[in-house]
Amino acid sequence: MASHALALPTADLLEEPLLPGMLRPVEGCIRGPAFLHEPEDEPPPSRKMKHRTVWISDIHLGTPGCNADMLLDFLKSIRPETLYLVGDIIDGWKLKRGWYWPARHNDIVRRILKMAAQGTRVIYIPGNHDEMLRPYAGLSLGGVEIALEVVHTTADGRRLLVCHGDEFDAVVLYHRWLAWAGDIGYEALLKLNVQFNRLRLLLGLPYWSISAHIKKRVKNAVAFIGRFEQAVADAARMRGLDGVVCGHIHSAEIRDFSGITYLNDGDWVESCTALVEHGDGRMEIIDWAARTREAAHIDKASPLQPAALAA
Repeated sequence: MASHALALPTADLLEEPLLPGMLRPVEGCIRGPAFLHEPEDEPPPSRKMKHRTVWISDIHLGTPGCNADMLLDFLKSIRPETLYLVGDIIDGWKLKRGWYWPARHNDIVRRILKMAAQGTRVIYIPGNHDEMLRPYAGLSLGGVEIALEVVHTTADGRRLLVCHGDEFDAVVLYHRWLAWAGDIGYEALLKLNVQFNRLRLLLGLPYWSISAHIKKRVKNAVAFIGRFEQAVADAARMRGLDGVVCGHIHSAEIRDFSGITYLNDGDWVESCTALVEHGDGRMEIIDWAARTREAAHIDKASPLQPAALAA
């Protein structure tokens, strides 16, 4: 898939005065928001993970449950050719009930826009929580393309449907009030998860999702996930595709359904996972929370102290 650079007007075409937060352009340069040019605390490009494609979904910006720090750390560590935002990036349902938008959530948006400006093709497929963006499908906002769904061709020639997945959820489709009620209950569980991990942080322990642990052990939730995965895989089969990539159920998975590959990139409120495609078309789920735990364990086990390392 071809990369698309951020389309901004050149300085010689702009005659209006500078807006607040804009850099003063020099002749022949592209002008944009100041943050696109600000240095950040991140690994140099040579040390970033280079993937052909990265899929992330269910970030739920605008909610306390969003693991924004961990996501920002992940985004600063990658340099993909294409980044898919597979729905529920912004939680419009929660924002309607009450405004919550800390500075770190702005940092996530800025990071994604900066990736688009630096040459990563960014495609945003709205989900049910950010459905307010669906009418804008076909447009490009700040270098981010908006689409209802996309057929992605992997490096090894497989054709994958990329969609959020709520269109296969009967509760969302036919019992919207129940979906809203369930969302409120789920939000309460995520708040518990936040407090639980604050306590773990005080005790020097790494992130661990109590909400994901509970969900995996509830029989009805496990049965729903199984039915959902089968329905999504069947839809890809009916369209003559090789597989499907989705989000929605906050459960990262790679499974084969009689020759149809089902891939779910997980979420960033519980498991903190992403789906990546390597240069040869191989797919992998990256568990960033697990990597963070491993890094913390290595740091504790190391006999070298920061002062010694600096010396």
